[in-house]
Amino acid sequence: MDFLRFLISKTFLRHLALAAAISLIILLVILVWMKIYTHHGQAIAVPNLTGLTEEEVDDVVSSRRLDYEVIDSIFADEMPRGTVVKQNPRPSSKVKVRRTIFVTMNAINPEKVSMPNLVSLSDRQAILALENAGLELGEISYQPDFAVNSVLQQNLNGTVIKEGTQIEKGTKIDLVLGMGLSNETTTVPDLTGLDLNAAKSEISGNFLNFGLATFDQSVENEEDSTIAFVYQQNPEYDGFSSVKKGVEVFLWLTVDSTLLPEADTLLTDEYTNVQN
Repeated sequence: MDFLRFLISKTFLRHLALAAAISLIILLVILVWMKIYTHHGQAIAVPNLTGLTEEEVDDVVSSRRLDYEVIDSIFADEMPRGTVVKQNPRPSSKVKVRRTIFVTMNAINPEKVSMPNLVSLSDRQAILALENAGLELGEISYQPDFAVNSVLQQNLNGTVIKEGTQIEKGTKIDLVLGMGLSNETTTVPDLTGLDLNAAKSEISGNFLNFGLATFDQSVENEEDSTIAFVYQQNPEYDGFSSVKKGVEVFLWLTVDSTLLPEADTLLTDEYTNVQN
């Protein structure tokens, strides 16, 4: 009975109301603090940081009350060195204040890789080894050797490059392959109208060696040289002639389309050769 009287007494009810009020105040304070701390209802559009230097990134994100962190670096030729290549979250994404933007920078210095040993590998194995090492195939030439299509030398800029040499990733490596010791011959390909890279591919595909490319006066700059095409070659193509494997092929290139033989002339010449 005394306990029941205490529960309904003014003193108990007064303390109970006071405790409830204090609890409510504490709850309201926590909710307000959480709203301020988490920036509830506030969203910021992520700026586009691609192409910016780290100093510029710092200025941009700090002005928007954001943070950033560099998590990786790569080397990309198509982007300026020392600038942002990728970011996460993406541009225009909605994030809260003080969100960290993770960026990947384009390295200032190209990545270095170790030159593998390609000697004695087949041409296919050598190409695969180059790709796995982050390198590219350059020009292929041939020398008399019993090891047909086997790598005899690995060259960079005309000089043998040793295994383990540190070179820039993506460097083109030239290969010298064996073509056998016989007097085997191969047909002379028609290179007329091909650009330099396509002509080199045809030359190596016919077990011949690329000798020299000469550009005429119509080729005035580097851009012209990339679109120039073959208008003359030595040995000449006639559809029938064969030469020994490994012979050097010399090319003359131009951007002047009037130097190309007309289709009718080519057909007439081939027909004349057949009649003869």
